[in-house]
Amino acid sequence: MHGSASTTTAVANAVTTRRRAVYRALEIDQDKNWVSRGVDIFLIALISASVVAVILESIPGIELKYGDALRMFEVVTVSVFTVEYLLRAWCSIESEAAAGKSALRARLQYLTSFHALIDLLAILPFYLILFGAFGVDMRFLRAVRLLRVLKLTRYSAAMNMVFITFRENGRALAAAFLILVTVMLLAASGMYYFERQSQPEAFGSIPAAMWWAFATLTTVGYGDVTPITVGGKIFGALITVVGIGMVALPTSILATGYSQQLKISTSTYKDRAAEALDDGILSDEEIKDLESLRVDLGLGKHTASQILDAGRVQRALRQQHICPHCQQTMPVDEG
Repeated sequence: MHGSASTTTAVANAVTTRRRAVYRALEIDQDKNWVSRGVDIFLIALISASVVAVILESIPGIELKYGDALRMFEVVTVSVFTVEYLLRAWCSIESEAAAGKSALRARLQYLTSFHALIDLLAILPFYLILFGAFGVDMRFLRAVRLLRVLKLTRYSAAMNMVFITFRENGRALAAAFLILVTVMLLAASGMYYFERQSQPEAFGSIPAAMWWAFATLTTVGYGDVTPITVGGKIFGALITVVGIGMVALPTSILATGYSQQLKISTSTYKDRAAEALDDGILSDEEIKDLESLRVDLGLGKHTASQILDAGRVQRALRQQHICPHCQQTMPVDEG
């Protein structure tokens, strides 16, 4: 019995060791792990090539000539992405987010995360087409494969910051969208009132007038439907002016939110840099940690260098008992 228990423990430890190795290999390279870096480069290249292949497949001449090769490449690509998806789900319990959670709960949490859902969408159309999903447009499923380009967001801190901005400002964006829909309904109703008799085909009903309202409020202005009555033109001009504000509203929300996230990232890097510079020396380990943090936060090398230089200057001024803000001599604490 004792020997059996020891064997079971040894097997469990071996599985844990392998799982951790797989987790480190699949995670974005942060500590000069050449295996992880090689996996990153391979997956980025494969994702990019897969998206290009999907685009080329839509060209009739290329599909006719190289269709078999493209389909074979698709099989290889999806096979790799499927293995990646399963391995990430298997080793997700090794992440910091899984600490203190059961294996099942940790894996379910990962499988419902943004990146895991994108990984699933990258392979799901292939299997639906393979098994002949009834009632589903195959052309639509082939087009959905282009969503695998979103897999690249895993390797882009800037794109992750954009998604964080959307998440953090979800309510504000929802309110802006609600305002847009309300104004659109009012615009469609007004144009229906002015133009329904002169242009019954284009403005014969409020739903029909919604096309003009959407095109005008979003400042697209296709020009295929335009008012011809005096009242309709005046009303349309007013709606056009309102449309400029409607486009600016969500844009300003996203711009402000992105700027705020950038400030948070910069502040985080400043705090970590101040801690590292506290003793006046940056060790190799601290330099590596700061560089890893810079990449994670999506900060440029020039910005990080400026922060470090400013930190060194402030520390030198404090050592000389000079206020780094007003440049005045600070009193020395004799105690």
